[in-house]
Amino acid sequence: MLHRFLQKHISSELPLTSACSSFPDLKDREMEDKPMAKLEKRVNYRKQYPGLSDEQIEALEKSDRKMEYQQYDLKAERYRIDYVKRTVAFVPSREDSYERLLEENRQFADERVSVENAAVKAVMLEKMQTCLELLAPKEKELITELFLKGKSERQLSRETDIPYMTIHDRKIKILGKLKKLMDK
Repeated sequence: MLHRFLQKHISSELPLTSACSSFPDLKDREMEDKPMAKLEKRVNYRKQYPGLSDEQIEALEKSDRKMEYQQYDLKAERYRIDYVKRTVAFVPSREDSYERLLEENRQFADERVSVENAAVKAVMLEKMQTCLELLAPKEKELITELFLKGKSERQLSRETDIPYMTIHDRKIKILGKLKKLMDK
């Protein structure tokens, strides 16, 4: 909420004197990265589970830190205070909310298929069908197996006892031929 107010009423690069004039103890530091508020409660695993080894405690603390990163750090908006240049810069969170995007009047992609795209797709499919009819029967069979039936080159190699690289080279040659036919 504070960052939205600052964005609307103050430029993103604000002179430090006006932003932090009431914080003289902060001016001694060169640069500071301020996260938003988060819970500071840490579990003392050594006290809670005295029988655990150091490796287990370290693993638990590491998982806590990962969880904290996922819950707070990624979602937190920050203000970067540069005491040398005397500026304050807003760093937005890495996770966008739907509400914030609506506030900024962001446009979302239309989920419906447009008439133009449907017409172009229909023409391209028709052209592809005519180009496939111009291929030799073996070439057409290979393309059908690989692309229409969804078989892999290795799977087709096992079924036909043709080396994998031979199938791959034939596929590349046929695709080049189809591309030339489509460009005509």
